[in-house]
Amino acid sequence: MNTPTKVLVTLALLAGFGSAVVFSLRNQHQQQIEHQAAVEEASVEQLNGFIALDVEEFFKDPRVMKVLAANKLPVKPTRIGSREMADKVAAGAKADFYFPSGVVAANQIADAARQAKITTAQYAPFYTPMVIASWEPVAKILVDNGIAKPLQPKVYAVDMDKLTQAMLARKRWKDLKNAGAYDVSRSVLVSTTDVRRSNSAAMYLALTSGALNGDMVTDRETARKVAVKLAELFKRQGYQENYVNGNFEDYISQGIGKTPLAWIYENQMVTYALAKKGVAADMVLMYPQPTITNKVVFVATNERAKALGTLLSTNAELQGIAVEYGFRIADPERFAQAVKPTGLAIETRLANVVDPPSFEIMAEMIEVVSKEMTQ
Repeated sequence: MNTPTKVLVTLALLAGFGSAVVFSLRNQHQQQIEHQAAVEEASVEQLNGFIALDVEEFFKDPRVMKVLAANKLPVKPTRIGSREMADKVAAGAKADFYFPSGVVAANQIADAARQAKITTAQYAPFYTPMVIASWEPVAKILVDNGIAKPLQPKVYAVDMDKLTQAMLARKRWKDLKNAGAYDVSRSVLVSTTDVRRSNSAAMYLALTSGALNGDMVTDRETARKVAVKLAELFKRQGYQENYVNGNFEDYISQGIGKTPLAWIYENQMVTYALAKKGVAADMVLMYPQPTITNKVVFVATNERAKALGTLLSTNAELQGIAVEYGFRIADPERFAQAVKPTGLAIETRLANVVDPPSFEIMAEMIEVVSKEMTQ
C-alpha cells in the first residue's frame, strides 16, 4: 500500500472513530436527559384526591397515567362514594381534588369547602346521560301503551310522566295492552341502585319527582310530599345494589326475566359495547324525556389541581380515552364515531335535558325516602 493510500485509510478510520465517539457521546447525553426527566417526574409530588367509581378505570389506564406524568400532574386517587366526599371536606381531609359523579354531589362538596374556607374551582371534562337499558319486546309494549315512542331503530324515548304514573298505579306488565311478549304478573318498575348510597338512584329520584310534581321540585315542603309517595318505587324493588355497576350486571347477566328496565348511566352500555364489539340483538336504550346528563365534576382545591382539571378537559388524548370508557365529551361527533362500529344505537344529540334540584332539596328527598324505606 503506497503512502497516499495509507493516509486516506488512516483518515477514514479516524473519521469513523470520531463519528462513533460523537454518536456515543450523543447517545450518553440523550440517556442522561431521559434519566433526568424520569428522575424529575418521579420527584413530582402526587396529587391526592377522591374519585367516584365512574372514573376509577380511567385513572388506572396506563395511557392516562403517562399523560399525567408527562405534564407533571401524577395522581394518587382514592375511590369513595360521591356523597361521602362532602363529609371528607368537613372532616378536614387534605385532598387536592374531588371527582364526584354528578352536579349535586359536586355542589355539596363546594358548599362544604366554602364553610371550611377552602377556595374551589369546578370542571366538567366529560359526562353521560341517564338512560334505561331495556329489551326490544319490553320497549314495544311501552310504545303500544303510549309510554314510549321510537326515535330510531333500537332507540326509544320514554315519557317519564306516564311511566311514573303507571308505576305508582301499581300496573303489572300483564295489565298492559299487547303484553304477550312479556305477559308476567310482575309490577312495572325500573330497577335502580340504593338511593341512600348511590348517585344514579338520586338522579332517578330527581326525574320521578319532577314527573310527579309537574316540574322540578324547588321547595322543601313539596320535596317531602313527593318523596313520601315515591318511596314505594324503591321499597317495592326489594334488594338494591349500592353501586350502579351491580344494577347493570343484573341487566346483562340475568336478562329480561329479572331486569326488564334498568336505570343506568349511558356510558356503562357504551363501554360494554366497545369491549364486546357489539351488544345482544334485543338490547335497546331508552332515553327518559326529560333526562339528566350526569356530569363527572372535577373539584379542584389548589392551583396544581386546577391545572389537572384543565388538562382533563382540553387534552385531546385524555378526551379520546374518556370516550373509550363510554363518556361523552365536548365533541359529539367524536363520541358518535367511536360508538358506531359496535352497532349500539344511541341518541346522538340530546334535546330534552333538565338540571336536577339543588343539593339541599335532593338531600331532603333522599332523607325522606330513606326513612320510609325503614318502615
